[in-house]
Amino acid sequence: MTAKNKFFSHWPTLLLGFIVAAFFLITIFSFQVEETESAIVVTLDNPSDETLTPGLHLRWPYPIQKVYRFDNRVRCFSGITAKDGQETLTRDKHNIIISIFINYRIVDAQKFYSSLDTIRKGEVLMNSSMRTISSEVFGRYNFGQLINVNPEKMRLTQIQSEILKKLNAEFKPSGIDISFVGINSLNIPESTSETVFKRMIQERKVEAERFMAEGRSEAERIMTDVNRKRDDELAKATAKAKEIRAQGDADAAKYYATYKKSPELAAFLRKLDSLRTIMKSKTTLILDTNSAPFDVFKMDAEKLKTGSQK
Repeated sequence: MTAKNKFFSHWPTLLLGFIVAAFFLITIFSFQVEETESAIVVTLDNPSDETLTPGLHLRWPYPIQKVYRFDNRVRCFSGITAKDGQETLTRDKHNIIISIFINYRIVDAQKFYSSLDTIRKGEVLMNSSMRTISSEVFGRYNFGQLINVNPEKMRLTQIQSEILKKLNAEFKPSGIDISFVGINSLNIPESTSETVFKRMIQERKVEAERFMAEGRSEAERIMTDVNRKRDDELAKATAKAKEIRAQGDADAAKYYATYKKSPELAAFLRKLDSLRTIMKSKTTLILDTNSAPFDVFKMDAEKLKTGSQK
């Protein structure tokens, strides 16, 4: 078999070898930057001036060149000692235990690497600044501005804004943008909680008494107003009743004048009215016809008797 024939008989093995070698060389002399990352290349401890964007990039193999990758997504950092929090004093000398967190993002990989090197070192420095700045800001406010049943007296949102502003001023030059500061917890030490609770209960009692006094004052005002309106309505009704009664008396006087012309007819009509009142339904009566108004029946009987005799 000739050398040419030997070559062609082993070409699959040779091709596979070339592919593996090419893949190995590409792996050594290139690297991939993900969409969520930014990266810088350090050549013999000298960082490049270019921040690499997502995609495939060439490099010299380690240790000539090192690649430092930084996640540019928003990270939530609660502080290294966030579990226990930190104890500090308010402006009116109340002990409180606070714990905060931040949302931050690396916006400039060059500045971040030059000043902080790694995320771990950066978060250690941020943790120290978070503790210092939060103690300073909380120390400028009274306890009642942190814990209160009246939302208008609370200043937690303002405190978060002040801490955010100070942290950004410190870490912006390092390529970090802090977008939010939040309060994880706000507590008081157990040794002082009983005193604080007693004071808060006393304050609530004072508030409750104030509301009760306002309620009693309002109730009295309402009752006074109702009584005044009632008296006004009664006075109007009394005046109207007197007016109607006077009109009735005036009308009755006309009928009385008519009765004076025939007193017997008037008496007879009054007796009939009395009978209508007494005998509204079917009634059997045994009456003395000598007594008014039942003497009417006697008068009718006598008239009938006299008529029959005639």
